[in-house]
Amino acid sequence: MIKKLLKALLSILLVVLIAIGGLFGYLTVTEFKPEPVEPLPVRQLQSVEGVPEGELRVLSWNIGYAGLGEGSDFFMDGGTHSKSADLSTVNRYLAGIRDSIAGTGADLVLLQEVDTDSSRTYGINETTPLIRNTGVFALNYSCPFVPLPMPPIGKVHSGLFTTTDYEIDSAERIALPCPFSWPLSTANLKRCLLVSHVPVEGSDRELVLVNLHLEAYDDGEGKIAQTKQLMDFLQTEYAKGNYVIAGGDFNQIFPGGLEAYPNAHPDLWSPGILEESSLPEGFRYVYDLSVPTCRLLNQPYDPSDTENTQYYVIDGFIVSPNVTVSEVSVLDLGFENSDHNPVLISVSLAG
Repeated sequence: MIKKLLKALLSILLVVLIAIGGLFGYLTVTEFKPEPVEPLPVRQLQSVEGVPEGELRVLSWNIGYAGLGEGSDFFMDGGTHSKSADLSTVNRYLAGIRDSIAGTGADLVLLQEVDTDSSRTYGINETTPLIRNTGVFALNYSCPFVPLPMPPIGKVHSGLFTTTDYEIDSAERIALPCPFSWPLSTANLKRCLLVSHVPVEGSDRELVLVNLHLEAYDDGEGKIAQTKQLMDFLQTEYAKGNYVIAGGDFNQIFPGGLEAYPNAHPDLWSPGILEESSLPEGFRYVYDLSVPTCRLLNQPYDPSDTENTQYYVIDGFIVSPNVTVSEVSVLDLGFENSDHNPVLISVSLAG
């Protein structure tokens, strides 16, 4: 009897090991391995022109793939869920995001965590309702089956999306260093810069618009390496005579942000710190500390629970010396449709 039981247990163990080996083999073969630089197609719905040299409004927003609104938590932040929104809730969040963007009057929109075909958002291509006249998408997370947690996340196809009413002459995906090795790399993000080249009316210069979402759950070294590559790229483009604006989710606290919103839950998540000394000469961070840009997803949003509700300022911009900023504000949307609030700046291209 005991021999039969042991034989059955060994058979089950063998089947499990074969299944795990098969899964890792499948993920290894299908791993997303982008080139260092890849040109991207620009989707244009109608004839458009370059941006004017006058004032422009630029918006950056991590929309949390329209699945991380007020009722959501996330297992990587101390929550319990990998998918915490049903189809109707995803559609509600997405409609709210679309309407909020439209209400800002932004000319140029940089979005992060935009799903185009993911299990967690029921296969919805979120660029369709969010595109203006012109749009560019850069993939930074592609995996046919993310096996964690339980139940697993499943298929993910997600990335960065830049959209505007103006012309985008060309765009490219620039790969950033990946801090994860095999096997973690097979089901992890492959971070990148989405670079859009926007012609400026009446000028031979262009506006180089950089959409970014830097590493979140690494040991810190990935953020540092990615930030350095970002800064080097910005300096190179400015040296060409271009206007440069980079915006997105840095997953790093802007100067003064830790004093404004002390991290009471470092055991759950600790973002990096952006240093002024990291900036190229003449460049500046553009951010607003008056309203948090992000909340910890350890639980559904409850601002009355001050002990467990953690805020950060990790979203904002970097601008080159020839870009004048007249206003910056975080739009307090109460984390209704995303775990991030959008950041809006008004700028002029200074010549």
